[in-house]
Amino acid sequence: MKIDINCDMGESFGAYSIGHDQDIMPYITSANIACGFHAGDPDVMKKTVHLAMEQGVKMGAHPGFQDLAGFGRRNMALSPEEVYSLVVYQIGALQAFVQIEGAALHHVKPHGALYNMAASNEEMASAIAAAVKDVDKSFILYGLAGSKLVEAGQKAGLKTASEVFADRTYTREGMLTPRRLPYALIEDSEDAVSQVIRMAKEKKVQATDGTEVDIQADTVCIHGDGPHALSFARLIRTKLQEEGIKVRSISREE
Repeated sequence: MKIDINCDMGESFGAYSIGHDQDIMPYITSANIACGFHAGDPDVMKKTVHLAMEQGVKMGAHPGFQDLAGFGRRNMALSPEEVYSLVVYQIGALQAFVQIEGAALHHVKPHGALYNMAASNEEMASAIAAAVKDVDKSFILYGLAGSKLVEAGQKAGLKTASEVFADRTYTREGMLTPRRLPYALIEDSEDAVSQVIRMAKEKKVQATDGTEVDIQADTVCIHGDGPHALSFARLIRTKLQEEGIKVRSISREE
């Protein structure tokens, strides 16, 4: 058994510092780096690339809606053509910083509302998959396990990674509980770790209504901007290893 640990990174911008990137980087295997639309800026992108390379962490583009004020978490009514263009644009921005360091991008993971909308909207999912494929068909597309985004990536011939979440609850349909609901987040670290271990070992998760849902866990997302993010990153990596689950990045060849 093996699993990748990914974290959204590079979300500071200008005078605003968001997250604990430097402290958390040693405990993850994949970094999703913001590309300047929902968060991040050119200097932060460059610094985050350096930080990931120092720790041997795989780098991925983390494109989102152009919504800095809403942190990319507000739904936007874009056409498939617009979605395609904004994803290509953001991948290209990060790809330039990676290439000048002699490295290569590993994956693409949409952010926030773009990610959530693509989980159930086939047209949007297909536009994202097409954008990723057209930039570089070797990129791995990260998407919510069981989602339209993963399906679209597979149809496009991309390698995909089914993502699960440590600190989020699930609906009986296998989707994330909307953040607006009071029980959307798992606050207890031990409960969150237990959920991840079960998803990795048994490929099951318990929905909020008690339903047992089948789930594929290739990569688990941890959020790096919470008050206890560092201690949780340490805990989840330690517990996974104690359970005999290898923590490693996703290979393009497997």
